[in-house]
Amino acid sequence: MGNGVVEHGLKEHLISTSIESRTWLIVPLYNEATVVRSVIAEAIKTFPHIVCVDDGSTDDSVREAAAAGAVVVRHPINLGQGAALRTGLDFALRDPHADYFVTFDSDGQHQVSDALAMVQRLEDEPLDIVVGSRFLDDRTQPGRVKKLVLKLAIFFERVSTGVRLTDAHNGLRALNRHAASVIQIEQNRMAHASEIVFEIGRKNLRYAEQSVHVIYTDYSRSKGQSIWNSINILNDLFIK
Repeated sequence: MGNGVVEHGLKEHLISTSIESRTWLIVPLYNEATVVRSVIAEAIKTFPHIVCVDDGSTDDSVREAAAAGAVVVRHPINLGQGAALRTGLDFALRDPHADYFVTFDSDGQHQVSDALAMVQRLEDEPLDIVVGSRFLDDRTQPGRVKKLVLKLAIFFERVSTGVRLTDAHNGLRALNRHAASVIQIEQNRMAHASEIVFEIGRKNLRYAEQSVHVIYTDYSRSKGQSIWNSINILNDLFIK
């Protein structure tokens, strides 16, 4: 019986300190009521701690995210994805038991299995941040225009930051507590992605890339995100 108690206690300890339980998913949220409940419901099976930062949604996104089990923090007005990420990171950093932080999209394009693999690398390797890449294999098909824009972004950011990534604008990232604390995000909208890359170089963060599969669904294509994101990326890189 005594051994059973010890084994039970050890099992509880291992469960309570699993990497999943020491990770927060940071999910920017803006008018994704159609899909966010299913996205959170799937993710929370693996990651019990999820904060959605509602960025002034005008639909039922808040109710849907909360119904799926996420903590929802709200911006009173739309401030942009960069601001939502910073708010989410600041919220999650208040948990003293949190070691890892994953930025994760609310529209169903990111895979929970990829996020878990990235966190596992932070656990096993001397890294501060793992950045998802769509271009380390051929699973992701972003479309010719978006692919061209992303390649331009990669070239520009390699030259300007010295950080050598193959996918500079992938929203799936895993950070340890140090990286989540020191990375400054002052650009609220699409420019925040370039800013994070700049911060990786400026703060001498130890980084690596992880091959991830980004799924462009009929839903995301129907919102026209691919084209608009491409335009916004070009605007951020060459005009601002």
